[in-house]
Amino acid sequence: MHYTGTIWRPPYEASSLLLEVTAGCTHHKCKFCTLYHDLPFQFRMLPLKDIESDLQEVQLWCTDPVAMLAAQLQGMPGPERIRRTFLVGANPFVLTYERLMTIAGQIHQYIPSVQTIGCFARITDITRKSDEELAALHKTGYDGLTIGIETADDEALRFMNKGYASADIVTQCRRLDQAGIQYRFFYLVGISGAGRGETGAKATAVVCNQLHPRLIGVNMLTIYPDSELFQEIQRGKWKEEQELEKYKEIRTLLEHLEIPTQFAALGASNAFQFQGTLPNDKEALMAALDHIIETVREDDLQAYRKHLPHL
Repeated sequence: MHYTGTIWRPPYEASSLLLEVTAGCTHHKCKFCTLYHDLPFQFRMLPLKDIESDLQEVQLWCTDPVAMLAAQLQGMPGPERIRRTFLVGANPFVLTYERLMTIAGQIHQYIPSVQTIGCFARITDITRKSDEELAALHKTGYDGLTIGIETADDEALRFMNKGYASADIVTQCRRLDQAGIQYRFFYLVGISGAGRGETGAKATAVVCNQLHPRLIGVNMLTIYPDSELFQEIQRGKWKEEQELEKYKEIRTLLEHLEIPTQFAALGASNAFQFQGTLPNDKEALMAALDHIIETVREDDLQAYRKHLPHL
């Protein structure tokens, strides 16, 4: 299999086939991001022949005698069928409609058991597709996109160079809704800076309440010395939230959400991990957050953040 650099995937894609179709990020301008600094280039597309080669390798493994034997030793008749493929890269959905359709065709040719295809996507990637193209992509299997909206705080979006505004989130995700493509959001706790976390949380809830995300996943902003944001802090142009302030921000977001969705904190950036379904688990989740805010020391949370080697 072809893999380049560190491979990033959402926690809920653990059982998906990870297929590299791009490496790096087309935007590569967010001040806080260091995820793709280990690559010697900004972005590249994997050649279609390499993607096909990887799919042939997966197809072979599904029928390989060793794989068959391993499955039988576990009491299964054969290797577990692959139902979902997750395309690797920061934003594979930026690829043209034609290329995405070609990749889907290759996946269905070599692994016909695959039912859905997911990937990371930027809001600006959706803009590049017509309504008809989005509908056709959904028909061929594209579903369950993961979108790092980060926040709907327009001041923070501008400062961090995200390349879109909160109104764009609403416009483009409504188009996904219309096409039938489901999506999940990542919210970056702390992106609004010290003293503005709850403001950003309320603005994000207003946007999310107009849409239909299957999940809102919260991740804690962790600032590394090789990020542009670290330099902004050194220049005195931005101040980081305290750790307990971040939990108050999460609580504010949760309190103001009015839509049915999954709400979770699952990544390594979160010192405390939790998940639940809204609205059923809302009160229990808020009580858990209140307990953290009231009983956990700021110093302990900062120690966790300081010693987090990477996300």
